[in-house]
Amino acid sequence: MIISDIADGLIRSVETVTDTVTAPFQPASIRLGVTGLSRAGKTVFITSLVANLMNRGRMPQLVAAAHGNIQTAYLQPQPDDTVPRFEYESHLGALTSPLPTWPDSTRTVSQLRLSLKVQSRGLMGAVTGPQTVHLDIVDYPGEWLLDLALLDKSYADWSDDVLARITNRDVAADFLQLETQTDASAKLDEPTAQALAQAFTRYLKAARVAGFYDCTPGRFLLPGELEGSPALTFAPLSQSDSPPRKSLWREMERRYEAYKSRIVKPFFRDHFAKIDRQVVLVDALGAIHKGPQAVEDMRLAMADILGAFRPGRNAWLTSLFRGKRVERILFAATKADHLHHRQHPRLTAIMQALIRDASDRANFAGAKTAAMSIAALRATVEETVDHKGNVLDCVRGTLLDGGKQAAFYPGELPEDPAHLLAPARDGADAWLDADYQIMNFAPAPLTLKPGEGPPHIRLDKAAEFLIGDRLR
Repeated sequence: MIISDIADGLIRSVETVTDTVTAPFQPASIRLGVTGLSRAGKTVFITSLVANLMNRGRMPQLVAAAHGNIQTAYLQPQPDDTVPRFEYESHLGALTSPLPTWPDSTRTVSQLRLSLKVQSRGLMGAVTGPQTVHLDIVDYPGEWLLDLALLDKSYADWSDDVLARITNRDVAADFLQLETQTDASAKLDEPTAQALAQAFTRYLKAARVAGFYDCTPGRFLLPGELEGSPALTFAPLSQSDSPPRKSLWREMERRYEAYKSRIVKPFFRDHFAKIDRQVVLVDALGAIHKGPQAVEDMRLAMADILGAFRPGRNAWLTSLFRGKRVERILFAATKADHLHHRQHPRLTAIMQALIRDASDRANFAGAKTAAMSIAALRATVEETVDHKGNVLDCVRGTLLDGGKQAAFYPGELPEDPAHLLAPARDGADAWLDADYQIMNFAPAPLTLKPGEGPPHIRLDKAAEFLIGDRLR
């Protein structure tokens, strides 16, 4: 394993030097990573972002679009021949059909290249003429990003952490009962190992539905062609004193290490380590609806995510000697269209508070981080309703279940994020003085004018933060 790590490092160093030496002679490129935590709307975000970069009529807060720097944008084959293409056309067709539907979520890594012809407005722009900037969008599951934290943990440490976290979770009861009844020092019995892995996988799936975010290993939820392999057939165990060779504990430990070396490290090497900019989409409203424990779990997950990055400025010499670093990281609370615009600043403030500790560390290291509330595709309109003498700021949309139009008031988010975060940190079971609701809306039928992309909320502001500096 040591020799393999050294070889990987040498390969990455050669690739970095080659990329750096040839960079001045190549079109500029930005590699944007897009990931999300539990139904945050990753596929819709990418589809709407690309559509609105190609038709920029709704992108006034993207400075390069507002000032006319972007002359044209067009799709090209992605540069990585072994990575599936993001199915942009079929996803856009689902959103813009006469009876629109939400597109299916992606379950593996995919990629799309959007090339933009950009005319700089400065003196150099007049001399050099239009330049091509390639935006390579890499879509990958959020669960895989959380797996990067495993690289620094031994099997014993990971087992202790998992078992401590899930002790009081009802959805973990079946697995915990089986784990308690298992003798980790006994000789390996494959049916026992498989039963433990299957029970742990069932727990992870139930935990994700219940609103928990610490659902690692991520490939247990999205196994693909690896389903049933030894690298996905392990589970956390209470450590016994000096477990013997060929025991269940030792085999689980070996498989855990295989998972890290054969699955997590290749993902880091082939995809994650090449990213320049990153957006992490979060369904914060869904977590708030599920209660304090889900909010605290989401806060810890976002801290783990920031810890997985190597934040810092991606300067020329830095790339040459120390490898690439993610320059900008955006945490975006999605589904802002489920709230009246009056509450959007409160949702943004909650996001900023959730990432503050980890964000301060990233900013100190040189990376820029930001939090905002967005809706990549607006599915509602705002409406004021008089309810029993009270004026309520609502949103109206088509319900996903049943197809009926309905006005919806989700509740009032607090002005001070501490009113949510304090009970979450203290382990409260429920909110004491509020009840936050969510509603699932279907996408609204669209009538787009020439030059317009799909309607959104602050997608242009998100694009300006992520890539705007490279388009001027």
